[in-house]
Amino acid sequence: MRKTNNDRSSLAAHLSRGILAGLAGTAVMTAFQKLVEMPVTGRGDSYAPADFAEKVVPMRGHDRDQLNYVTHFALGTLWGAAYGVAARAGLNGPRAVAVVFAGVYTGDVLLNTALGLYQPSTWSSQDWTIDVVDKLVQAAATGVVFDRALAPHAP
Repeated sequence: MRKTNNDRSSLAAHLSRGILAGLAGTAVMTAFQKLVEMPVTGRGDSYAPADFAEKVVPMRGHDRDQLNYVTHFALGTLWGAAYGVAARAGLNGPRAVAVVFAGVYTGDVLLNTALGLYQPSTWSSQDWTIDVVDKLVQAAATGVVFDRALAPHAP
């Protein structure tokens, strides 16, 4: 079947909504980390986003804290875009969150492991729990923002 302009604009609309939802979901995850998870676990700031950026984009003379936050939120837009694609395919709510989380989280761990940035075989159960819970908060918040706050209004 041939795609029409409405099909393309619908996909574009879902991706745009997803990107915005991903930014919001990343903000929620960041607040959760700073206000809940890090005080409970005693974990310090993670520079995994900056490590990733420095590995894939050669650069010099940058502010590492700024790079970390920019990359953190840029990667969050990918979670949102994936949610937009899932929504365009007809998924929403917890099912969409589960599908997006499974796909994006698995890809994240595999890519960072392949780049030599992660060594999941050495992670403790606490490391795994922190990583999964933080990113599940992000995925769930992205889904709620996409489905509720950014949902198109019925005519």
